[in-house]
Amino acid sequence: MNRIEGPFHVRMLPEALAHPDAPLGMSRFRLDKRYEGVLDAVGRGEMLALRTAVEGSAGYVALEYVEGTLAGRRGSFVLQHSGVMERGMKRLFLEVVPDSGSGGLVGLAGRMGIDIAGGEHFYRFEYSLPGAE
Repeated sequence: MNRIEGPFHVRMLPEALAHPDAPLGMSRFRLDKRYEGVLDAVGRGEMLALRTAVEGSAGYVALEYVEGTLAGRRGSFVLQHSGVMERGMKRLFLEVVPDSGSGGLVGLAGRMGIDIAGGEHFYRFEYSLPGAE
């Protein structure tokens, strides 16, 4: 497995919910991201989130289309996000959707972690890619 990390910038733009009877606390966002470093790419996605009435409890799901270069190889892939926060305890899973890689990223597999420190966002990406060192 290759391991890389770097900064990213994200804009979460509120969108209207598709369902008029969605529960209170549910929201929808468009994601616009810019990854820097060994992963030099833009990400575009859709996110659904729910913040419950209990402080610190929430959940979200998202699909993100990532396009750019990874270790100098140009292509794209899709990340699937799933996050849950239970009274402040976070669990976050981001995984490359199997067989979603295109161009030079065909065969990409991996998991991503996200850290936020001092208001800045950072990614940690563990991946395998046929032909990559």
